[in-house]
Amino acid sequence: MEELIWGRRIRAFRKLKGYTQEEFAKLICVSVSVLGEIERGTRKPEDDILLSVVTTLGVTYEELTSIN
Repeated sequence: MEELIWGRRIRAFRKLKGYTQEEFAKLICVSVSVLGEIERGTRKPEDDILLSVVTTLGVTYEELTSIN
């Protein structure tokens, strides 16, 4: 369940910032398939990926993990 929340939040912030999956995957140095798995909630992002995500999107870790 936690993976699904991560994925939805990452996808929402990515789209809000105007990145396609391809662009964003390249920026955070993962394959499009890995990003897709994370966004679908079938894969939990590793710590280094999370750091790249928050840095690239300009959000805080708390914003990304907020359940509200």
